[in-house]
Amino acid sequence: MKNLSFSLALLFLLCACNSSDKKTDKNSLAINYVNQDFSEGKEIYNDFCAQCHMPNGKGMPKVIPPLAKSDFLINNREESIKAIKYGLSGEITVNGEQYNSVMAAQGLSNEEIANVMNYITNSWGNKNTSLITEEEVSKVER
Repeated sequence: MKNLSFSLALLFLLCACNSSDKKTDKNSLAINYVNQDFSEGKEIYNDFCAQCHMPNGKGMPKVIPPLAKSDFLINNREESIKAIKYGLSGEITVNGEQYNSVMAAQGLSNEEIANVMNYITNSWGNKNTSLITEEEVSKVER
């Protein structure tokens, strides 16, 4: 009986430790997101994107679509990655406005695209808690 009680107590402790580890992992993920440093993405944005989309992400009315509070950016994740990776031409609708301009491919690496996407999807009123990875970008094809 002592062995059974000891075994049950040990099993309980192991389960309690495992479940608290899972809570820690979830908390760590939240902390990692909250403490995320988007400075590399901001630097890339300033070097490659700000000339057209403006430093504040508001674009140019009727010419260059905004990235600030952009429904297209948030709702079309793969298309947004594809636009940076391969360029974009043709009509798109952003926040109810039609845009039909050309965006050239930026010549960025998959890591740079992930960094700039994470910056712009978490700036100017955008929020994206599902961070974009270099691996995700590498899987986006034309």
